[in-house]
Amino acid sequence: MLCPSGVADDDTVPPGWPGVLHREGRTLTRVHTIPKSTETGPAAKSAGTVFHNPAMAGSRTRSVLLLQHAIENSLLGDGDIRALDGLSASGLRARRWLNELPKEAAERLLATIGDMDSSALEWGMRSHEEFPPSHGGGGLTPLLGDLRASVISQGWHWIDIDPFGSPVPFLDTAMQALARRGILEVSATDTAALSGSSPNPLMRRYGARVRLDKLKHDSGLRVLLATVARAAARHDRSIEPLLSIWDSHHLRVSVRVLRRMSGANDLEASLGWRVFTPTKTEVEASVAAGLLPEDPEKALPIRCFLPLSHPVAREDKRISGPMWIGPTGERTALASMSVERAISMCCHEESEQDSSDDPAGWDLTRFAAERRRVARAVRNLEAEAEAIDTPHLVSVDELASWLERGSPPSPRKMAEVLIEQGHSAAVAHYAEPAFRTDAPWSEVLAAYDEVSN
Repeated sequence: MLCPSGVADDDTVPPGWPGVLHREGRTLTRVHTIPKSTETGPAAKSAGTVFHNPAMAGSRTRSVLLLQHAIENSLLGDGDIRALDGLSASGLRARRWLNELPKEAAERLLATIGDMDSSALEWGMRSHEEFPPSHGGGGLTPLLGDLRASVISQGWHWIDIDPFGSPVPFLDTAMQALARRGILEVSATDTAALSGSSPNPLMRRYGARVRLDKLKHDSGLRVLLATVARAAARHDRSIEPLLSIWDSHHLRVSVRVLRRMSGANDLEASLGWRVFTPTKTEVEASVAAGLLPEDPEKALPIRCFLPLSHPVAREDKRISGPMWIGPTGERTALASMSVERAISMCCHEESEQDSSDDPAGWDLTRFAAERRRVARAVRNLEAEAEAIDTPHLVSVDELASWLERGSPPSPRKMAEVLIEQGHSAAVAHYAEPAFRTDAPWSEVLAAYDEVSN
């Protein structure tokens, strides 16, 4: 049990303790059982066990890197940083912050793990006590209770919301609890709703619709961003997206939240519609709104954005939205997520990979597999930074099908050709092979012809 002081009572042992040792990144933790897979999320929480989702490992890796980026760039001020892992379960995310951030950053962190399950908090605190940060910096505090009430306890600089399902019930109180400058990370595992497969929950929870196509998960991310932006505006705040990811079974957005009424008043300018196979009139409206580059050849793209003020027919199945139509990430934040940096911060060096001294008994093969998982979590993000604010996200499979000729081109070759032509382009960190670019659509088609020949 947890004592009133917030530390584990040494006279009691949480159910199932000590379980087995598991490593994620460079952080050791205790779990009830070793995860069978690190690639897929669990279908449901298991009764009587502390919830641990191995499929969120990539999300936790990116969270460490983003927190370091925020600290380095003074996005959270220059003093102590109050960071809350709001639905922490095993507490591994906050423990990875403390252990994998550099010592000087971790020492500024006042990290808290929050959960309604006291047993989960006990597991997290005991794991922290047994395996504290290797550099000796940083401390961890438990917070027992419903996040919708407990989050109001202080002004937080960083709040992570990772629920089992939709994050909507937690957004308003999280916005109210953020300090004047803060960062909010939000996960959603109700991907069937956000990607349009379950239209009724999508409309009920998010007030939107999403067309089932190759960009349905990007549309889902944008609907989630719009939902977060509206919650911010209700509390006279505005958001700046830093990172948006579709990863396996969940969607996740990370946003900077600023207390400025002017930004909240301008919310409508950041919202709009995505149109599949737009008409000439719709393309002209998109160009006029600055959402699509002018194309001298007047080629009609696969899809385009329209401002929220543009009239759309509710029964038109080409339309998705309302959604966020601005950039879904920020260049410097994405640029900080290099494979080299991820491995350096979140993996053991080769000199440390000695199974004879390793508490979990890992051999070189296991360490190498973990390095590959960490690298995969950030693959293409650094390069995508150069094109994150471009209007086109193009699935190469869809492009070939839409043109009804040839086979899907390499997204890397498409990006290379478009860059040679003087445009911004990059391979997208998207679970469908895709690229981003600001090229007029006729030049995208010309690049396809060049790559396909």
